[in-house]
Amino acid sequence: MAAGLTLLLGGFLLGFSDITRVGALLATLPLLAAVATRRTSSTVEVSRRVQPARLVVDQPANVQVVFENTSGRRSQLQLAEERLDHVLGDRPRFVLPPMEPGDIREVDYQIRSHVRGRHRLGPLTLRMRDPFGLATIAATTPGVTDILVLPRVEVLGRGRPHSEGIGAEGTIPHMVALHGEDDVAVRSYHEGDDLRRIHWPATAHRSMLMVRQEDLPARRRAVVVLDSRADGHQGSGALGSFEWAVSAAASIATHLFGHHYALHLVSNETTAGGEATQVLEIDKAMASLAVAQLGPVQRFEEVLHWAHPLTSAGGLVIAIVTDHDEAMLRQIAALRQPGGVGLLFLLDSKSFAGGRAGPPANQTLELASLVDAAGWSTCIVRSGMTVDAAWDAASTRGAVSLGAGR
Repeated sequence: MAAGLTLLLGGFLLGFSDITRVGALLATLPLLAAVATRRTSSTVEVSRRVQPARLVVDQPANVQVVFENTSGRRSQLQLAEERLDHVLGDRPRFVLPPMEPGDIREVDYQIRSHVRGRHRLGPLTLRMRDPFGLATIAATTPGVTDILVLPRVEVLGRGRPHSEGIGAEGTIPHMVALHGEDDVAVRSYHEGDDLRRIHWPATAHRSMLMVRQEDLPARRRAVVVLDSRADGHQGSGALGSFEWAVSAAASIATHLFGHHYALHLVSNETTAGGEATQVLEIDKAMASLAVAQLGPVQRFEEVLHWAHPLTSAGGLVIAIVTDHDEAMLRQIAALRQPGGVGLLFLLDSKSFAGGRAGPPANQTLELASLVDAAGWSTCIVRSGMTVDAAWDAASTRGAVSLGAGR
């Protein structure tokens, strides 16, 4: 436009009509381009489908982007660019051809994440240019899609910890099955029965107080405690001690759920959301572990505060902790009740930082002996050890110290 105005003024002053006409054309073109671009703009709605909906670390997924022209006019050629979290890969770009009103176009691209967590797809930006290449409109379409990348899960051995004498639970746990009211056995009320056990539908039907049967066998309880202290973990990324701990918690939770344990996951995320006291299905437990983050020591003290009532009646207790300090380890050791089963995975954090090779330090061995003396089955975990190897070692019910695994 500046060049056109200059030629227009120069041609007029010097008396060159051809230069004046060229200047008028150049000054008018940007205005015509802007008007033409605005008049041809259309409304394109964008939706996404991700298969599979939930991913595991390093698992590829296919994203299908669906474009629909919801306006009453034909769209122009557009350039589409999808925004992604950087861990999912490069931003995909593709050309969207002209679309008639009501037309639908589909475009696919692949994603893969090396980092667990909740990641976002979108929003998507559409860019359209006029035929002269002078005007560009960039429009960001509304709507984003969140995907959940679950931690890596290792298949553990077929065995499970010995279950004899699980504290107050006894040989057969006395927990009512969580399959709905129809599966609950009832009997008449006796003086001294806990009023919280009254079965109100049966009471209304029989016109007398009925309570749930107390000795109905059900799933045995397992409590998994995850240490998320930022001061205790070392290393970064997939090779850090915290990622090993999260992967171990996910693998153990999956293994125990397959053996029909009633699972409690006690971590920063479940205590903050009030889910620590709930029996979690495996999908919910995995979702919590997918977004697990490091936190201060105070948060872990709260984790232990929530864990104590869950372990007071006995059951299987599994703790995945670092060798950060003795005082906190003594509190963790107190979670196991007399006669109960406790498995402790003690992370040799310095080995995950890559600063020390060889056997565990004396301090780590002393901490392991302390917990072992409290009746736990302890395994010292060093960088390179697989979760499966650590599980096999701890489930032998003896103090175990292994070097780097396969």
